[in-house]
Amino acid sequence: MASNTMALTPAEAIPKLKGPVVCVFCGANPGSSPTHLAAARALAHIMAASNLSLVYGGGTVGLMGEVARTLVSLSGPASVLGIIPAALVKYEQQTQDPSPTSPTPLIDSTIFGQTVVVKDMHTRKRLMATAVVDGGPGGGFVALSGGYGTLEELMEVTTWNQLGIHAMPVVIYNVEGFWDGLVGWVQKAVGEGFIKRDCAGIVVEALSAEEVVVCLKEYVNVEGRFGLNWEEN
Repeated sequence: MASNTMALTPAEAIPKLKGPVVCVFCGANPGSSPTHLAAARALAHIMAASNLSLVYGGGTVGLMGEVARTLVSLSGPASVLGIIPAALVKYEQQTQDPSPTSPTPLIDSTIFGQTVVVKDMHTRKRLMATAVVDGGPGGGFVALSGGYGTLEELMEVTTWNQLGIHAMPVVIYNVEGFWDGLVGWVQKAVGEGFIKRDCAGIVVEALSAEEVVVCLKEYVNVEGRFGLNWEEN
């Protein structure tokens, strides 16, 4: 049965995922090369084999939908949590027509896992990050191929790691050289003095799904991170 995703979900009611949690940032489009979809499926397979849960932006199409759909097929709906802002629900695959009691169609939990709706993008990103941190060692943030939103989310969690807001791994899955430009930019920024040399390794590169999991397990936080206390009022 499809789960109702209409009502905004308060933070305290967000479902808890089991074990290490990986937040995957990726495109809502499939990309022009079939390699991107294949990489999304491969990542889901290695996550299932490694008993990793997924939190993601709740999309049902493109790479987002492929990762969620594949992991649900392997590990079940409880292994996936999609967090989506209310304004974006209408763009997703729907499984029922609207009714008076449920004015917006439903996203099928048996296909895409658990889905909750929040009020805005900031809430979505904060709750995804919280799920990763709460999941503990072995989890982290992984960026597959994507557009503006994927890059923005990746850079935010990278900055948060540098500032000491979280201490979880940040990994790019560099499919067919998709992230080569970013890797080059980091090197350029280090050379020009905008990124400290000992902060260049906050983002680590993986060239395969298997390597992604290795990077998550073996990740070591860089020495150049800020030792800030974000719990102070």
